[in-house]
Amino acid sequence: MTAAIAAPRSSSPHWPREDRPLTPEQQADNTAHRRARARVEHAFSRMKTYKVLRGCRLRGDGVHHAVLGVARLHSLALAG
Repeated sequence: MTAAIAAPRSSSPHWPREDRPLTPEQQADNTAHRRARARVEHAFSRMKTYKVLRGCRLRGDGVHHAVLGVARLHSLALAG
């Protein structure tokens, strides 16, 4: 069973500045952001590998249906 990943509070990562390093809270946000982004990137990679996204540009809602299908299959795989 995989551990739940907390959604980051920010939609973009925090960047340190020369005069202001990242706080522990910002580092934790960056970690959550990095993990969530990795999950999304892996999902898109799988869709490209199995050619799920092929032809989706030709239909208006093709990507929407493809993403829903992959999400359902992924949920089934996680459920066991």
